Amino acid sequence: MSDAPKPAPAVVALTGACTDLGVETLRRLSDDPTIETLIALDVSAPDVISDKVKFVHLDLSQPGAGMRIADVLEEYKPDTFVHAAFLSAPTHDGAWAHELEDVGTMHVLDACARQQPQRLVLFSTTLVYGAKPDQPAYLREDAKLGGVTESRFINDRIRAEEQVLRFARNHPNIDVCSLRFAKLLGPNSDNLFTRFLSRPVAPTLTGFDPLMQCVHEDDAIRAILLAIRKSARGAFNIVGKDVLPYTTLLALLGRLPLPLPKGFAKFIGKAMWATKLSEVPSTMIDHLQYSCVADATRARETLGFEAKYDIRQTLAEFLGMPMEPEMHSPKPATRTATWMN
Repeated sequence: MSDAPKPAPAVVALTGACTDLGVETLRRLSDDPTIETLIALDVSAPDVISDKVKFVHLDLSQPGAGMRIADVLEEYKPDTFVHAAFLSAPTHDGAWAHELEDVGTMHVLDACARQQPQRLVLFSTTLVYGAKPDQPAYLREDAKLGGVTESRFINDRIRAEEQVLRFARNHPNIDVCSLRFAKLLGPNSDNLFTRFLSRPVAPTLTGFDPLMQCVHEDDAIRAILLAIRKSARGAFNIVGKDVLPYTTLLALLGRLPLPLPKGFAKFIGKAMWATKLSEVPSTMIDHLQYSCVADATRARETLGFEAKYDIRQTLAEFLGMPMEPEMHSPKPATRTATWMN
């Protein structure tokens, strides 16, 4: 097998075209003169106006999805396939989510095995590492994917990554990489973390104050474009600059901390999730107890990615207080908040 760089992509196919990252990726690639065609695969057409974008209806939770993808790849012959069809937050319909993410990834990989694109890029999350008391301070990409006990939302992502790892071993001629994003924040993001942090009151666990890590949505897009344009292989942690204790993060956002014992917090969390009063299942409570901080070295040295935004700038942008990466003074907030320098 030759290690020579492969030519830049001319045709890119992308599942999850209507996700926040999917839409913005299509917009950025539409402006790239080297890109000829963009195949947007999803259950509805993305809000992207470009002659380059060809929408193809695809429901990955359906049994015939694999053949549908194979037909699309045969017709358009993309040199890069981006798999971004993952939920931004947990759902009560765990069986459907499993079909979409775990089985859906199997459909994608079966089709790619037949048509052999040059590159395959998977969207993932640093949550796959889990939050454990015995973890190193900074988690490298070769760390165990401990996940979250009883969390289908996270464990389906782990199974998707395991499938992709096997695919990469069986198809060494294809450049396969997974991008593990930290908590995605920004003015346009809508996900588990933005909804949780938008509430005026946030629970904390008595006696614990874990370090928190996030990544600005614009930095995430930059990493995606690098992975598409380069012959990148393996997993990459995509994280922003710096970390903050959870209580400091809440103070910067102007949120009121509500200290609770872990047992009581878990009980309340289960009840609120069961009655659909909360979008955050109690299985995520470990992340309020222990840190889950990913190391960015490999992304910087191999992918050429380095975040422009630090965590304070990212939080300010999330609040609607735009700050340039050079840390200019914030503009007045559009959301009720307290900003502490």
